[in-house]
Amino acid sequence: MNRIILSLALVLLMSTASQAQMYFETVHKGEFGITAGGAHYFGDLNNRAAFNRPKPAFGIFFRKQFSEYISARVSAHYAQLGYSDTYSKNEFQRLRNLSFNTNIYEFAIQGDFNFFKFTPEDPAHSFTPYVTLGVGVFNYDPYAFYDGTKYFLRPLGTEGQTLGFQGRKPYSTTALCIPFGAGIKYNLTEKVNISFEVAHRFTFTDYIDDVSTTYVSNGRFQSGPINSSGVPTASDVQLLADRSYEITKNGSRFFNEGQQRGFSKQKDQYIIAEIGLSFNLSSYRCPTAD
Repeated sequence: MNRIILSLALVLLMSTASQAQMYFETVHKGEFGITAGGAHYFGDLNNRAAFNRPKPAFGIFFRKQFSEYISARVSAHYAQLGYSDTYSKNEFQRLRNLSFNTNIYEFAIQGDFNFFKFTPEDPAHSFTPYVTLGVGVFNYDPYAFYDGTKYFLRPLGTEGQTLGFQGRKPYSTTALCIPFGAGIKYNLTEKVNISFEVAHRFTFTDYIDDVSTTYVSNGRFQSGPINSSGVPTASDVQLLADRSYEITKNGSRFFNEGQQRGFSKQKDQYIIAEIGLSFNLSSYRCPTAD
């Protein structure tokens, strides 16, 4: 008899627990995901905000959800940026003939605000546009190609930084940025979301493209080794600081010391447009009384 009573009690307990579990609410705690898209540069070589040379960008992120409307995000991005004066319709820029490429490694912390209530477990609240704002730090190191050879530009001091010309110093390859943008996201399943976001990065450096101030006389730079004819060859910095000689018909340089090379009062910027795939992190709780 005792065994029968014990068995019935266990069955009743398991049934009660099963029914109680059915009434638990799923709570959206956050998500982690990956992104892929394109990046574009704006600065001294692209001062008219042309969108004609996008380059690849990839990212990963973790988002902590505080409510259906507010969340915080940490993210890491890799992107490529680059541009050339040859793409410009401006005569001055085409004669300047500068170009660059760089890899970007970015880490950022952002706050996101949903315009609509976003609850992945609820089909009625599975879509929302949102805005995002944050602060980040990124690393860059501009380089250019000459005659098929890759040259990193910062060590050369193309604007006289290594000479201390007019107090100029080598710039840092690490800088701050302010990501600001908007996006939309949609819940595909209980566990998976898809998103599209465009975020502009305002930066605190004018050297992503290695162009900022004025020209330095080519004679201030140290020349290269003596050739077989006893004439000094052009050094790397002499070849890359002023490349107008590649455009002028006689090979002479068009710019003199003190002439404008860039515009230092306007910092460089870049934008990332990306598609994201994220996976929800959830927990359970007893429903609250209405």
